[in-house]
Amino acid sequence: MALDNGPVHGREALAELAGERVDHRFKGLPPDAYGLTLAELAGQRRNLFTDGFATPVLALSAERLEHNLKLMETYAARHGLAFAPHGKTSMAPQLFHRQIEHGAWGITLAVPHQVWVARAFGIGRIFLANELVDAAALRRLAAELDADPEFRFVCYVDSVRGVELMDAALTAAGAARPVDVVVELGAGAGARTGARTEADCAAVADAVAWTRTLRLAGVAGYEGEVPDADPERVHAWLRRLVALAAEFDKAGRFEGLDEIVLSAGGSAWFDAVADVFAEVPGLSRPVLKLLRSGAYVSHDDGHYREVTPFNRVPAEGALEPAFRLWTQVVSRPSAEQAFANAGKRDAAYDLDLPFAQVVRPADGGPERPAAGIAVSGLSDQHAWLRTGPGAELEVGDWVGLGLSHPCTSFDKWQLIPVAEADGTVVDYIRTFF
Repeated sequence: MALDNGPVHGREALAELAGERVDHRFKGLPPDAYGLTLAELAGQRRNLFTDGFATPVLALSAERLEHNLKLMETYAARHGLAFAPHGKTSMAPQLFHRQIEHGAWGITLAVPHQVWVARAFGIGRIFLANELVDAAALRRLAAELDADPEFRFVCYVDSVRGVELMDAALTAAGAARPVDVVVELGAGAGARTGARTEADCAAVADAVAWTRTLRLAGVAGYEGEVPDADPERVHAWLRRLVALAAEFDKAGRFEGLDEIVLSAGGSAWFDAVADVFAEVPGLSRPVLKLLRSGAYVSHDDGHYREVTPFNRVPAEGALEPAFRLWTQVVSRPSAEQAFANAGKRDAAYDLDLPFAQVVRPADGGPERPAAGIAVSGLSDQHAWLRTGPGAELEVGDWVGLGLSHPCTSFDKWQLIPVAEADGTVVDYIRTFF
């Protein structure tokens, strides 16, 4: 069954989110707020530290979030790139709409469930960075496309078998509109998905041409999977991708299109994408140069802080880590050790452990750096804190933790307060994982 999607429907769905009531589903919210709508609670502008929020609680910085949105909007425009940030990072429709308000062409997603979430909130352009071969999902996609002429959907294909499965499912569904597909060029031997050679890509494109249900819209890939990635190897692979688009165009594979889709770009090498996409030769049709980086929206204090391209091009600006997980010391068994009440259920830990950053004393004293305090491990619901000589830390103190990896930070929280620098909570971000 197709949904009634579009800008109006999207605004209505977001308004319904604001009407959701606070209850036991949402971690860290003030217990005395139960029964209030999220709009009512946001209107109270409570303080994260003094107005009843309970630890552990994850917060997004309002100022840093807005900074990151503006920075990538400016970056994409400066380099002539369209931008479809990867929504699997946050799975937060409120953020999807803010990204689009900041110039995004649409939203990238990874699996069918994520597409349905985006459509439920009126997202009109979706790039699926995966081959879609599930017959039930293809039936629903066909219904969505047929019901909404304005809906733009593009997905990967990387195998003849995949093309055959898509065509069979869409034919059985009676699809009226063809699904736009881009041939995915793999990043190399042993990398993730994608056809491994240009000849393989051509065979996939040939298979698409034989169908009525699919339309070849361009080529794409993910440079983050280039083996032993360094600037030279990543640039070389991106030039292969551009050359593949030019070869397909020369062969007349894009006849009938208004534009050719050329897409790449994770969060570690988008500077290389900007460099190489600036070299795209004149093709028979305009080229939609589509960047898909997603981790920028919150950035982080670990992995992405280290690998962001802005470290290589500081004149372009800098992203700011917007997450902070607040946890409370519940045990101080020795001078060398303490335990706080946030663990694997609350914090990302797949790339790095959290980082102790600041302490807010239980007696209401001023916030101070977490000097001599480090997270040494996580249990399900405890952070193991190693405390050096002179570390000031007492039971009841709040410890602010920086996190690594936005994708596995968002997914542990259904509702995330957005707080200004003084702790005033001005909004709540709802996630759908």
